[in-house]
Amino acid sequence: MPHSFPALATTVVGTGPGLLLAHGATGSIEGNFAPVLPALAAAHTVVAPDYPGSGATPVADAPLDLDGLSDAVVDSAVRHGVDRFAVLGFSLGTLVAVRAAVRHPERVTALVLTAGFARPDEQLLGMIPGWRAEEPPALHPHLDLVPFLDVTADLAEVAVPTLVVATTADSLVPPSGSRALADGIRGARYTEIDSDHVVMVERPRDWLSPVLGFLHSLSPADRKDGVPR
Repeated sequence: MPHSFPALATTVVGTGPGLLLAHGATGSIEGNFAPVLPALAAAHTVVAPDYPGSGATPVADAPLDLDGLSDAVVDSAVRHGVDRFAVLGFSLGTLVAVRAAVRHPERVTALVLTAGFARPDEQLLGMIPGWRAEEPPALHPHLDLVPFLDVTADLAEVAVPTLVVATTADSLVPPSGSRALADGIRGARYTEIDSDHVVMVERPRDWLSPVLGFLHSLSPADRKDGVPR
């Protein structure tokens, strides 16, 4: 892990197969996932790290980069004794999740990608100056990273089961971003929810239904006679 990254402040809740969360830019675990954490933790050991500048994690001493951020998120699970896990990424976290799967294939067992993209479009890039002006300086490095993001070449290397959840009323990241992820990852499942960007807050039940169904199908402990229920 690059020396510029502090150890991420991490919450671990629940028991069962590992599930590593990757939140969005300028977000936090609390802000992005609070309504759905109890349901996720009911059947999983949920590892929930905050990026540098978010939650209780200090600001990094150098600009963020996707490799370093992905490694730091993975390290947060390993440090807490969770060696293998699905990665559930939201928005910026979808790119963190994809890069984690490519860089750490021995650890990542599946991906859930919500309201994501493979690289930012012109609309998102155009929103960054105004977005940056509204956020505290500690979160500016998240936004400074966005123009440099591109996992297009990583998608064909993803070799784990993947669920992509598009948000069709999204004012920040259009559903075409999610479709690009699903089209690029071999065998990816794709579903849509009529929601704005932070679907886990806006429509938690509608989001949990496909996500928990997908995760349930992956867990050997949840299989009966070798067949997912």
